[in-house]
Amino acid sequence: MKALVVGGSGASGPLIVRGLVERDYEVTVLGRGVHPPSVPESVTQIRADPFELDSLQAALEGQSYDLVIAMYGVLRHVATACVGLTPRFISVGGLAPIYKGWGEMTSINPWETTSLTPLLLEEAHPLSSEEGIDRFAGAVRKAEGFVMQAHSDGHFNATHFRYPLVYGPGNICPAEWGLIRRARERRRPLILPGGGLTLVARGFSENMAHALLLAVEKPEASAGQIYNICDTRPQYNAEWVRAVSNSSGHEFEPVPIPFDLLPPGFRATPPQLLYRHHWVPSVQKVKDQLGYRDRVDFDEAIERTVRWYHDHPLEPGAEEERNLGDPFDYAYEDAVISAYRRLAGSFRSEIASLPHVEVQWRHPYQKPQERG
Repeated sequence: MKALVVGGSGASGPLIVRGLVERDYEVTVLGRGVHPPSVPESVTQIRADPFELDSLQAALEGQSYDLVIAMYGVLRHVATACVGLTPRFISVGGLAPIYKGWGEMTSINPWETTSLTPLLLEEAHPLSSEEGIDRFAGAVRKAEGFVMQAHSDGHFNATHFRYPLVYGPGNICPAEWGLIRRARERRRPLILPGGGLTLVARGFSENMAHALLLAVEKPEASAGQIYNICDTRPQYNAEWVRAVSNSSGHEFEPVPIPFDLLPPGFRATPPQLLYRHHWVPSVQKVKDQLGYRDRVDFDEAIERTVRWYHDHPLEPGAEEERNLGDPFDYAYEDAVISAYRRLAGSFRSEIASLPHVEVQWRHPYQKPQERG
């Protein structure tokens, strides 16, 4: 059997490629060559631009595959180029752009454009089709629709996965690095907006690869389906910080500044800590239909991720680190913390002297003081 993986880099791509090889697929990886994936020598690698239809069609002319997994590029172009080349098409897109309220991805600071949404949103929740999204989100939704229409038209058996914030060894944009670098530099204060109480959907690379490979193994059950996928239990940002710091052998001193005190464009902390509202999908559908369960629990996943980046640190100031959007401006962070502590101290002193009604709490089901 032959499989084509479009993309294959990042955190989960190489794991999917290896999983296909283990399942006796003859695998070809197509990409631009900017981030060559770490894959077995038996894997064929071809260069083409998955953002350009002409480039894809030229590279795939005369080819045929039993399976295509599309993880990169313009999904509509990849799907179009694969019509007639394969009977099975599995694609990956973003999770956050789908639901209105989970941030405008084209914004300079998308975490500031989130709004209050229910927890555990299912694939077909109304917020996945509500108007008012930004251009990028609209394109992501249309790409999903294009793939599902190709399935309905009989061009191939299609399945689509919505990816969360993916983490793990080899990630080209590791959110954990903002914490890991601070830990390596033994920096103690850490601005924790909102006390770190936002729930964010994350997915360990090995878990995400496992979900896609389940769809490979179960083409009938996953036919024509769209799946949300992320780690089964979401973590508060404060939990994420604690797990990364514990794995780094370091203890941060969190400074919980309320979101409404931060100015627009505030960046003086790792950006994933700046999400103001929860974004948590339901993964019940993929559990029910494909039998998905996390292969690796959160604590072990973070431990393995952190250990890898301590062994393979990003170069300070290099492009990979700049892409994270974290300025690592410790002088500014210290100034912000000092200003907040002065304000908080003044606030506590002022409200302590305000007249107020004293209330004593009593348990509502107290034991009677007298018999009978």
